[in-house]
Amino acid sequence: MGHLIPLAELAKRLIHYHYFSITFIIPTDGTLSKSARELLDDLPKNISSVVLPPANLDDLHDVKPLTRISQTISRSLPSLQEVFKVLSTTTRLTALVVDLFGTDSFDVAKEFKVSPYIFVPGAAMVLSWMLHMPTLDEMYSCEYKHLQNPVKLPGCIALHGRDLFYTIQDRKDESYTWFLHHCKRFGLAQGIMFNSFIDLETSAINALNEGNKNSKLPPIYPVGPLVQSGSNDGVDVNDCLKWLDDQPHRSVLFVSFGSGGALSPEQLLELAFGLESSGQRFLWVIRSPTQKAANANFFDAQSIEDPLAFLPEGFLERTKRMGIVVPSWAPQIQVLTHASNRRVFDPLWMELNLGELCTWCALDCLASLCRAEDECCDASAGHEGRVAA
Repeated sequence: MGHLIPLAELAKRLIHYHYFSITFIIPTDGTLSKSARELLDDLPKNISSVVLPPANLDDLHDVKPLTRISQTISRSLPSLQEVFKVLSTTTRLTALVVDLFGTDSFDVAKEFKVSPYIFVPGAAMVLSWMLHMPTLDEMYSCEYKHLQNPVKLPGCIALHGRDLFYTIQDRKDESYTWFLHHCKRFGLAQGIMFNSFIDLETSAINALNEGNKNSKLPPIYPVGPLVQSGSNDGVDVNDCLKWLDDQPHRSVLFVSFGSGGALSPEQLLELAFGLESSGQRFLWVIRSPTQKAANANFFDAQSIEDPLAFLPEGFLERTKRMGIVVPSWAPQIQVLTHASNRRVFDPLWMELNLGELCTWCALDCLASLCRAEDECCDASAGHEGRVAA
């Protein structure tokens, strides 16, 4: 959902300002999640969607999310070709916009003479690291987490190797190979769009533009901020927002671990006991715990099991006057902009900040260290046409 939402917002802008018709083409390895399906169904009429037949990944066991994503797309290319054949019989295809890990789809775009673009849902600094990855791979032979000195890229703050994407922390893992594979293919795009803007990341964006003058890299387009608005994310908001309406101004702690975060059963219990003991009003978006990696829920926006069943006995009754627990998914934008909201408790990846910036919702952000060690290691012309995303 963290990638689909900004892509959907980008699509809305394209049809508003450039009069495109847009088709979302969704590769999967199973059934599309309820929240994703409802988001797609809620898009304007000029934006349609096609869900490809599930890719068979039965031979993949205990692989990291990036490997699973990349294999899903790679094995869905024949289905993507068929969709392109159908679309091209009725419409002039203008561009293919792919997610940052969808670069294998460029082969289909080339076959149909369609211009390929990349959309990076993250910031300019993320894009800078990905563009520099092939060079970094040649510069260093050790694991990045073992580097003695921070790595400094033009226009970006220096980062220790141990703080880089968990995907690249093990060079022997297949996910590292896939990450490098996609980074090397960025140069095949006609352009790269990313979810940021010049006033937010002036130095990084200026450095990217300067670097492009002296290289064969494609032009970059900061198209942010792309923040969802006016949607309930497929959630019945009555209980959730009505409860917030009854709370004092800036009194509620919003507890969320994102669409990919997961807690172990022990951590979930500790968090529950901590919230109860704090006496703090809270809105907790809870998902079923797991004993697997911290990103085990990456592909499942909705919990398969009832997450409320894992709470301490009597927790809901004891805390009903001070908090509310929402299973799986909550209307994030409405919660963040609500007057009763006080702080955000979110696991290290503070993507919520962009939403606050766009809604002028000043919040204190509390970073959670829960399972952080696993996370660290483990524009086209304005004529009519069709864009495939």
